[in-house]
Amino acid sequence: MGRKYIPRDISWLSFNGRVLQEAADQTVPLISRIKFLGIFSNNLDEFFRVRVAGLKRALLVDEKEAKSIFFEKPQLILDELNSKLNKQQKKFDKVWMNIQKEMSKEHVYIKTTDNLSDEQQKFVKDFYINEVESDLIPILLDENKPMPYIRDKSLYLGVAMKMKDWNYETKFAIIEIPTEFVSRFTILPSPKNEVHVILLEDIIKFNLPYIFSFFGFDDFKAHAFKITRDAEFDLDNDINTDIAEKIAKAVKNRRKGKPTRFVFDENMSQNLVEFLIKKIGISKKDSIIPGQKIHNFKDFMNFPNVFKKHNTPIERTSFLHPALANTNRIADVIKQKDILLAFPYHSFDHIIDLLREAAIDPDVTSIQITAYRLASKSKIGNALVNAHRNGKQVTVMLELRARFDEQHNLYWKERFETEGIKVLVGIPNKKVHAKLGIIKKRVNNKTIQYGFVSTGNINEKTAKLYGDYCLLTSNRAVMADINKVFQVLRKPKLDITEHLVSGKGLLFSPTDMRDQLSAHIDKEIQEALEGRKAHIIIKINSLSDKLLIKKLYEAADAGVQVQLIIRGIYCAVNQNTFKCPIEAISIVDEYLEHARVLYFYQAGQEAMYISSADWMTRNLDYRIEAAIRINDKKIKAQLLDILNIQLKDNVKARRLNNLLSNEYITNDKDVCRSQIEIYNYLKTL
Repeated sequence: MGRKYIPRDISWLSFNGRVLQEAADQTVPLISRIKFLGIFSNNLDEFFRVRVAGLKRALLVDEKEAKSIFFEKPQLILDELNSKLNKQQKKFDKVWMNIQKEMSKEHVYIKTTDNLSDEQQKFVKDFYINEVESDLIPILLDENKPMPYIRDKSLYLGVAMKMKDWNYETKFAIIEIPTEFVSRFTILPSPKNEVHVILLEDIIKFNLPYIFSFFGFDDFKAHAFKITRDAEFDLDNDINTDIAEKIAKAVKNRRKGKPTRFVFDENMSQNLVEFLIKKIGISKKDSIIPGQKIHNFKDFMNFPNVFKKHNTPIERTSFLHPALANTNRIADVIKQKDILLAFPYHSFDHIIDLLREAAIDPDVTSIQITAYRLASKSKIGNALVNAHRNGKQVTVMLELRARFDEQHNLYWKERFETEGIKVLVGIPNKKVHAKLGIIKKRVNNKTIQYGFVSTGNINEKTAKLYGDYCLLTSNRAVMADINKVFQVLRKPKLDITEHLVSGKGLLFSPTDMRDQLSAHIDKEIQEALEGRKAHIIIKINSLSDKLLIKKLYEAADAGVQVQLIIRGIYCAVNQNTFKCPIEAISIVDEYLEHARVLYFYQAGQEAMYISSADWMTRNLDYRIEAAIRINDKKIKAQLLDILNIQLKDNVKARRLNNLLSNEYITNDKDVCRSQIEIYNYLKTL
């Protein structure tokens, strides 16, 4: 009997396999292929920090309870993950080898310590002394002394050193590669028409005799290694405790997380490997992975673009929305009609300009905004500070529990509060993931409200990389519903089930979004059972909620046409027994597909939503999320057009099937690479 559901972590690994496919694709520009390897590696690091760590903790609880959460026994999932991870690692190594061959055709070479010219050797010595030495702390290891703390996310060199004429004693040392302070990549003096790049760890390796000169060693062997630690943490329900203090403590405590993975150069001395495993506290149950020379491949997301133009991505610059291109006051346009911004195609400057405009508008009285992940040097943050300095009441909901961005958000909390801005930090056990903003102004004793609802973070950095939607609107029902959210956030003791009920403008979780979605699916089921057209299109990042998956199964079994565009986790199975089999695709391309769009035919009424929420239990039951119903007919038609473009993709779309084979969709229809087609489509509007 086959699976009824694909375990979330198995499905996620299949998604990361699609990222690796992009790195392997020879039609993708070289610099992008290298970056996809970096993305694959970074994804995998986070996967081990959070998901693998969670599975290992689940081994300690009741097996039946754990199975209800993970769909299968955690140990069975871990065993399957290890098998698939080994295959992916072999493919990764092969892809990287092929990329290096392609790089050599472009006359770009990664140099090691073994093949430097005299000029390059002098450069590496000087570079080390001038740029690296002050940030380096070599640490000698001793069997009888405690092991120094090995940081997660950092790359280390394990050094074995001795005297060539004395074979009886080898000393071990470790060196943390200071990539926080010095670039991982340095361009060397190179022959004409060539580019030679050296990694920071190789610069350090070359200088080991200088670093350890006072010991008299003359034989050095150094190899890279890293560990991954359990990064998950929980907050208790003590509402009287300052959440900010808890988060700061939790981030600090991450350094104490148990190791979940130890990755090292397979050529490292076996004695040093065993020494490190013992001293770090790696158990046999943890992932101990011998690998190639280079680790912490996430840094390759920032590999220098030294390639010729034909091997770099075509620049598709963001453009202004036509309704906002020739106006001095964005607010005046929004008061007349809804505007749909599609990032990264449309310029994110519209959002920054909206807030800057509000900051200096004498009629504006207040600005309220939710912020899940602010950019480190956020223009949004600066606009809010300026608004407060101009006398506006500014309220910012900062989600301090946004995993791996807690420190950025803590910085902004301190900055905002220093300026006098009201900072909200949410309610216990409920992350605030909704992306909302509302601006109020007073004109002739009348209050005017306008704002936005977005599928993605209000973050100018990610808006260049993530495909998202943001609806600018002054719809009264929507404004009333946004005000509900801020009322609840200001008074965490309010009963959320009473005060955060979906209205005429927004659907909310964790209260009744799930019920509303189920009701929409039920309507399609009823239409199908009565022999009428029934159609559902869902575009989200992840589908893992068992109850909604069951509901989609029910719809397919009733004959509803169900089409899914799922970028990442997909836990459903596409049973052949359904009256109308579920069609599911995943698109992985230059931009990260991040928008959530929900379409229900509704007997020709066509209900359409954009949402911040994926169809995961955490989003529907444990987070504050918002979905906005699209009422403007033109915008609804645009969204449906774009969904249909994505469903036609036969270049970057993969079919999601029960075998997790990630097969590209190919057919004899006109070539459709959806991200390019969407760019061209929006340009014509």
